[in-house]
Amino acid sequence: MSPRPVPALRPTARWPRRGRAGLTGLLLAALAGEAAAGLALTPCRIPGVSTEVQCGQLLRPLDPQRPQGPSITVQLAVLPATARRKRADPVVFFAGGPGQSAIGAAPQVQGLMARLNTRRDLIFIDARGTGRSSPLRCPDDPPGRPAPPLSTRFDPAAQLARLRACLAGWSALPHGDPRFFATASATADVEAVRAALGLSQLNLVGVSYGSRAALDYLQRHPEHVRRVVLDGVAPPDLGLPYSQADDVEAALDASLRACEQDGACARRLPALRAQTRALLAAPPRARAVRDPLDGRSQAWSPTPEALRSLLRATLYTPLSAAGLPQALSDAAAGRYEGLLGLASMHGAALSHRFGGLAEGPHFAVLCSEDFLLGRASEAAEPYRSLCPDWPRAPVLPEPLRPSAVPVLMLSGGIDPVTPPRHAARAAEALGDKVRHLVAPQHGHGVLGTGCARPLLQRFLEAEDEAEALGPALKQATHCLAAMPRPPVYLPPELETRP
Repeated sequence: MSPRPVPALRPTARWPRRGRAGLTGLLLAALAGEAAAGLALTPCRIPGVSTEVQCGQLLRPLDPQRPQGPSITVQLAVLPATARRKRADPVVFFAGGPGQSAIGAAPQVQGLMARLNTRRDLIFIDARGTGRSSPLRCPDDPPGRPAPPLSTRFDPAAQLARLRACLAGWSALPHGDPRFFATASATADVEAVRAALGLSQLNLVGVSYGSRAALDYLQRHPEHVRRVVLDGVAPPDLGLPYSQADDVEAALDASLRACEQDGACARRLPALRAQTRALLAAPPRARAVRDPLDGRSQAWSPTPEALRSLLRATLYTPLSAAGLPQALSDAAAGRYEGLLGLASMHGAALSHRFGGLAEGPHFAVLCSEDFLLGRASEAAEPYRSLCPDWPRAPVLPEPLRPSAVPVLMLSGGIDPVTPPRHAARAAEALGDKVRHLVAPQHGHGVLGTGCARPLLQRFLEAEDEAEALGPALKQATHCLAAMPRPPVYLPPELETRP
């Protein structure tokens, strides 16, 4: 999921209407001022969420081994169920990144899970270091300041200097030690929230990196899990600094093949594959480029690494990838505006703040869990340069154990980040209660498609495991397989050229 701004949580004095399910049981007690094990919920508003929510925060030790040491606050929001008689097992949403705010994704998730929200509360917990949970973020630029030039945004040395300065600045914070912001610490916070809310079982929905966090919770606290949905699976053995080059290459090959199989594209761009290889192998050459962020024309010498980061962002969704063949052909001729514009649809590639994510937890996870010192030279930037000196948690990899509850995995066949091969490894380890469905022509994130929304509803609402893992999944498999890839986009003027 693309990063979203962290919303301002606005308290409100208006009480929800009588009879709403979200006011029953624990929430009613919380609204009356009775804290549940130190966690009181109060009415508030989240921009983009159409209804009032309940917000709270939980004080947690920074270092679990030092409960009397420095602490952090974990922020959460509960979107109450709308039915008068709701289910006791809510849905907990795990955001991606790592470094994305779960509460920041609430407007998207509310639309995605509107039918589920009829009978179940939706819970959004900002993982430690993200959103408003004692965030570790690089400082934002002052309002009104022009965007840095492209040469700075894509300069590895400038990016590393910025991140190292942020790390040094966090050392002055009482909670600024990144060693305590890896996955296990964050999922321990989720368990503390569950206990404080007095909940017995949870349904977990994790997207992208959030799938790893959900898996970690499932492995540590299986007795409190009813169902699990993972979209774009990032298992513990993903090794993102090493896997991303191969995964982007596979998604790029699929995009080039789509052009070759499209009559109009093959005629207009017959040498596209060779042009792309030459583009990614050529030394940097200065060109005048119009920046899509502000429209200014500036000189830019894109490196192969910068071009690959733009490709990765463009390949996230089939819609943006549909314009990639023409953008690649233009870039091979020195016109980079199309590629920059397509990448901006994802947003991360053009941000000098490392994709709009909270940098502290992002590198805390990837440097501790995905980066191997013995393979440092093989890693992608900036991990290759930054991770060896990053304060790392002493994470010991553990193999996944078979799941005792139903797990639904969704993968996009042309996903450049978490393609099906990673989910397949996790599914094999988790055993026979796992179903892995693939949308062959889809990219990163399948839950938002028309096929997956009713599937999510049926899987989580099914009364028993046999129903959850049964015929509905077969129907969804056919629907996902039939979902077409958007046709290659060629600018209209090209169609009239001889």
